[in-house]
Amino acid sequence: MHIWRAALTSGALSCSSLALAADVAVEVLQDNLSHPWSVAFLPDNRTLLITERTGQLRSWQPEGGLSKPIQGVPQVWAERQGGLLDVVPAPDFAQSRRVWLSYTTADSRGRAGGVVGYGQLSEDMQKLNGFRVVLEQTPKLSGGANIGTRLAFDRQGFLYVAFGDNFVSSSAQQLDKLSGKIVRLTQEGGVPQDNPFVHTQGARPEIWSYGVRNPQGLALNPWTEQMWESEHGPRGGDEVNRLEKGHNYGWPLATYGIDYSGQPVPEAKGTQVAGTDQPLFWWKVSPALSGMAFYTSTRFPQWKNALFIGALKDKSLIRLRVEGDRVTEEERLLSDRNERIRDVRQGPDGWLYVLTDEASGKLLRVGVQPEQAETGN
Repeated sequence: MHIWRAALTSGALSCSSLALAADVAVEVLQDNLSHPWSVAFLPDNRTLLITERTGQLRSWQPEGGLSKPIQGVPQVWAERQGGLLDVVPAPDFAQSRRVWLSYTTADSRGRAGGVVGYGQLSEDMQKLNGFRVVLEQTPKLSGGANIGTRLAFDRQGFLYVAFGDNFVSSSAQQLDKLSGKIVRLTQEGGVPQDNPFVHTQGARPEIWSYGVRNPQGLALNPWTEQMWESEHGPRGGDEVNRLEKGHNYGWPLATYGIDYSGQPVPEAKGTQVAGTDQPLFWWKVSPALSGMAFYTSTRFPQWKNALFIGALKDKSLIRLRVEGDRVTEEERLLSDRNERIRDVRQGPDGWLYVLTDEASGKLLRVGVQPEQAETGN
């Protein structure tokens, strides 16, 4: 096991104070992963599923290590931010063996969009059988940017899908398109009849909320049972949102970022716009947020009430202390490793499992140094 000193980085924040980071313990469980994007635990609490953006789905176990690519995965368009992206097992996986994937495909013009579907994982975990496409972004608008497609289930078994705006900002406000939207589906991929726009003429009935830019993290808050989302702003303005039925999260009308040109975002009307929700937390300088997970274990009491979010540009693991719907503290971990953090999940053992997004990416197990974990100091 390698012990690394967690470094504190400075940055302009919307609120909160930066806390001194504790020493963390880091173990490299697996390397030589091809731009790994997502990790998920199966109910046996020992098997992980890992996606590689280049198109491979693999399993990993402590005893046997990394599997060969699982067969039956759909062909993906792996360019820029596109490829094989998120993976989540269905809540009833133990009975259905259903595994959900998100990925990208492109049309004959080379325009891409997100796709969501599922298959049944064989008992020997070597094949994904009967893969079914449930939903895809149409029209396809992306050249390979702002694709999003994080997946998460709530306690009632509804599936939430976070689709990016495909780098076409105006589409995030257009209810006839799935770009820049949070979608809500049943476990079977149907449209819940209590979705907010089911009876709105011209609107996509799958939409739960809208006005998001490039969502990279999606997780259910275990204390409030509301879905939270993290997303990239343009140049600055990365944010964390609490997702509510039918709400508009502002992009591109309201943003704390600016355009990549250094000028204001053309459609923006300010940082606060009537009819749109403010983020729970935002950054003036973008860390380039990625996957996120709430921490509920008692293994490391220092991390009680924490939300962990990966950072790609800042190459760190961000810990936010959450009190209700407020973020009261920020801490940066793993900054010394100089690796892009793509995903983070809490394991059943109370450790964090982290993916680094590199050509030879790693699966890390992260916790607090033993002497600190025992005392809780």
